[in-house]
Amino acid sequence: MPTAKVVFATITGNNEDCADIITEALEDLGVEVDESEISQTDADEFKNFDICVVVPYTYDEGELPEEGMDFYEELPELDLSGKIFGVAGSGDVFYEEFYCVAVDKFAQAFQKSRATQGAKPVKINLAPESEEDLDHLDAFAKELVDNYTASQK
Repeated sequence: MPTAKVVFATITGNNEDCADIITEALEDLGVEVDESEISQTDADEFKNFDICVVVPYTYDEGELPEEGMDFYEELPELDLSGKIFGVAGSGDVFYEEFYCVAVDKFAQAFQKSRATQGAKPVKINLAPESEEDLDHLDAFAKELVDNYTASQK
């Protein structure tokens, strides 16, 4: 059974909701999932899982979660070769060019760790409430599992 670590950072609760949806979708696909808040998690915990997911928020004008800065800075220093990663998050399109910037920055940090991107980043406007949002997050989870499975052949 594949394993996954889902790490989230949230202010409004929207990213925790996204993480919960991703966790449930992964579990429905037969993955054993451990979900935690970013300030309670060390980046090197990803070494113990097959699939690694971060769900960060973007603050103000493109700022990363303050409570996740150590995590973010440690991530590219790790060797996560053979791991599958994905990044998703909610933001507010009101911030235009700063919309979900943290999602892209965490994806770049994962790439430096030599992990394999298992799904395109997902960006959700505000709360993940629409059927479309749920479909995107479910498809994200499925793509991660499909790419993990393909990497094991």
